Formats: sequence, structure tokens, C-alpha cells
Amino acid sequence: MSKNLSPWGNTVDVEFEDQIAFVYFNRPDKKNCMSPTLNREMYATLHALELDDRCGVVVLTGRGPAWSAGMDLKEYFRETDNESDTFKMRIREECAAWQQLKLRNYAKPTIAMVNGWVFGGAFTPLTSCDLAIASDDATFGLSEINWGILPGGNVTKAVADTMGMRNALYYIMTGETFKGKQAAAMGLVNESVPANKLKARVVELAKVLLLKDPVVLRSAKEVFKRVRYLDWDTSNDYIYAKGDGSQYRSGGQFRHGAMKAFLDDKKIKPGLDTYDKDTGGKAKLKKAPVKSKGKKAVAKKGKSGSKGSK
Repeated sequence: MSKNLSPWGNTVDVEFEDQIAFVYFNRPDKKNCMSPTLNREMYATLHALELDDRCGVVVLTGRGPAWSAGMDLKEYFRETDNESDTFKMRIREECAAWQQLKLRNYAKPTIAMVNGWVFGGAFTPLTSCDLAIASDDATFGLSEINWGILPGGNVTKAVADTMGMRNALYYIMTGETFKGKQAAAMGLVNESVPANKLKARVVELAKVLLLKDPVVLRSAKEVFKRVRYLDWDTSNDYIYAKGDGSQYRSGGQFRHGAMKAFLDDKKIKPGLDTYDKDTGGKAKLKKAPVKSKGKKAVAKKGKSGSKGSK
């Protein structure tokens, strides 16, 4: 794909790194608030990346000190107050098109890399990502109640599905903020890590996803999102149909290779190892660096006066 034809480069930016597309909210001077322009550009960007061979996993993050501080109050609300109902509905549709439809049902794995402020409307794309890793110092807030509106744009639905009734109602009704570790404890994000380890952990996770059969991985997440609202018998039939369909669409080579590596070659243990289709054996995963702790670090601090190794 030619860079000249890429739909990003204004309020959205993209950087590629080893099959990972880092998609940035690119309004750092506005805390990456989402405007009508950004909504249109984000939809076009995600749409293009689905067919871009440089992208195997999408990581959604923000430029500067914020992930996204929600909707742009001036451009999304005040400047549209006097517009027609049809115009307002178009603006809402463009917002939902990428946050609730495209991103939630995305063809490739998605990870939210939460690097700072997350307020109001930003909760919807956050929960639409398949996985989410936050910085410990990220700050979350359902601030709508503080200025007299409800959490709209399906924000209420988003937090009800991820944070649980008591937690969701508490922050909806008080407008108080919370940090990354609290977000992880409530299930809003998968993990919270120190800020200087955030990207390394996200890259590590993305590389795990890149090792999977992409067709089966897509079907696995689609099945999960559908069966939550189905009865047991319908779920059973749906899961078998999707499983058979994914094997047909992918060709089944990944499955056959993994079965051979386990049953015939004794190279992998499926419950413990990830199959590597390129080597026909066990994938070697590089772990994200972890800050050293324990007696050695304490001894170094005492001897040199430093804070120890990082």
C-alpha cells in the first residue's frame, strides 16, 4: 500500500513495527479528544489496515500524555447544537461506525495500549479493543455527570459489560477518577504495568497473537462475542459451525502441523507451548523485561546509593 494513499496523517497516525500497526490518536494538544474529523479518519484508517499486509495486530494508543480524553466538547457538541437533527445523527453514526462496529468486530487482533488520560467517550473504543494493557499511572474517569450529561455513545453499556454493576455505577454517579491498577482489578483492562514497561509488554503480547492462525484467531474472538447472548443449544451449534468454517477458510495447515508436532514429532505440548508454523516446533517467545527486585537490588542500593538496577 502506498503511503501517499494512506488515509491517516492528520488526526490519526500509524507506525509499523514487525507486523504491528501502532494506531495513534493524534491530537496531543487536545488530549486526543475525538472530533468528527478524527472519527472519519479513524474509520478510514482501520478499514485500510484490514487489508494492509504490514499489519497483523492493531495497537490503539495516543500521542503525548493522553490515550484519549473523550469527545471534543467544542467540536462534537457545542458546534453541532444548532444543526439539524439529521446532521446530528450523521455525526453520531460516524462515531459509532468505528468505535462500536469496525473496531469491535475487527478482522485482526486489537490491543488498547493505555498510556494516559481516558475519559468519558474514550471508554467505548477502549472496551471495543480485544485486549487492553494500561500504564499504572493512567487516569480513568466517567466525568459526564460532572457537567450534566449521561455517559453516551454506549459508554454506559461498555462499562456495564466490563466493570461490573457496583463499580460501574459508582464511577458513573460520582465522576471520580481511578488509576491503571484499579482498572485491572475491575476487569476494564487485562493488566496494568509501569509506564516504562508499557510498550514492551504490549509488543510481547502482540507477538504471541501473531503466532496464531489468523483465521482461527478471528473466529475465536467472534464466537466469544456472539455466544454471550445466545442460549446453550444455539451456542453449541454456532461454535461447531464457526469452528468448521474457520478450518475450511484457513486450509487447516496450522492445525495439521500442530497435531503432527505433538503426536508424531513430540516437539510441543499444546497445553503449554505455542506452535510455530515456520519451524514446525515450539515457538520461542521473548519475555518483556522485568524490573529486578530482591536482595541483589537492595544490596546495590545500599552500596552505591542508587535505586538499583532497572
